[in-house]
Amino acid sequence: MKHIYKVSGMTCDGCKSSVEKSLSKLKHIKKVTVNLQQEEATIKMSAHVSIDALQSALPEKFSITKKEDNNKIPDVAFEDKKSKSEQLYPLFLIFGYIFIASIAMNINPWVTNAFMLDFMGLFYIVFSFFKILDVKGFAMSFQMYDPLAKVVPKYGFLYPFIELALGLLFLFEYKIMIALFATLVILGITTIGVTKSLLDKKAIKCACLGSVLNLPMTKATFIENSIMIIMAIYMLFEYV
Repeated sequence: MKHIYKVSGMTCDGCKSSVEKSLSKLKHIKKVTVNLQQEEATIKMSAHVSIDALQSALPEKFSITKKEDNNKIPDVAFEDKKSKSEQLYPLFLIFGYIFIASIAMNINPWVTNAFMLDFMGLFYIVFSFFKILDVKGFAMSFQMYDPLAKVVPKYGFLYPFIELALGLLFLFEYKIMIALFATLVILGITTIGVTKSLLDKKAIKCACLGSVLNLPMTKATFIENSIMIIMAIYMLFEYV
């Protein structure tokens, strides 16, 4: 007996292994195969196991629902697939809030340099917040595309706190040159990984908002990093 289930909440190979290991411990489960990209778990059973039992076996961050039996034809009409614009809506919304808040902080009198510093500071603070909510989940997702995190896994665990520190430096306008150079380095490295993933057309999750929100890796991630890099370069010329 084989069944296919939809598993949400997976962001990396670590999540995949966790789901396979957790479900395999259940009685009557013979084999569990997880497809991370399609967010599916194919389970072979010697006897029926209820969906509630499967859910109870999984860590809280994962949600499992029945998709199809092996002897049924998938009904595409019932699949709830969001467009990329809908999936990225939280990212656009947060980006918009940061932009408006930065304008409000500097509108009277208007100072372009102060606006950019506040924008970069708020950007780091807000995005680090989502990463810190689940540092381990973020680090595992980050390792899938960031070149440095792949080589030095601990960097993924430190990254949210580096962002937090940089955000505070920008908001308090302290050690700006160090914060600007650091921005060029860390976002430059990440952008290289994002670009490679986009060119390779890999279906992986973006870790920009941690593991709390399920965001696909798209051009929006590249644009988001590029804006920060351009601002950092502009501000470096202003401070030199």
